[in-house]
Amino acid sequence: MKTATLLTCSRAQTTALAGRFAQLLKGGEIIFLRGPIGAGKTVFVKGVAAALGLKSSPVSASFSLMKEYKNKHVKLFHIDLFRLSEGEVFNLGFEEMLEDERAIILAEWPDPIAQMLPADRLEMDFILRGGDEREIKLSAFGRVSEHLLEELCRVSKM
Repeated sequence: MKTATLLTCSRAQTTALAGRFAQLLKGGEIIFLRGPIGAGKTVFVKGVAAALGLKSSPVSASFSLMKEYKNKHVKLFHIDLFRLSEGEVFNLGFEEMLEDERAIILAEWPDPIAQMLPADRLEMDFILRGGDEREIKLSAFGRVSEHLLEELCRVSKM
């Protein structure tokens, strides 16, 4: 496991970081997003979607559990499992998502699915600091996610 910490000081910086992150995604990545309500998880997802050229802008998936956004190059699955237990998530179609090599899975409140998904994943913990400042703790599990973490750290310094 590799770890790193990044800081953003505004919503615009969080969006810009997400945009740089999106340019590293090829499909097949699984990213867990944790943090309290208002910590910037959905802002980050919106930034990823915009940078991927997806026409629809993601909204909080809390009321719909899962939203799919796609173009001819990628599929972005934005999942929010805030209100679900592990036993309730089987009907969301994870098997199909995992079989699609173009799929990028961004899962907020991912604990109910942690045991169902492959071990290779990037976890992002959003921590509220004073004002608009966010600390984002990254933990990479697996070769693909470790490379993703290294590249994100590299491009975040630009």
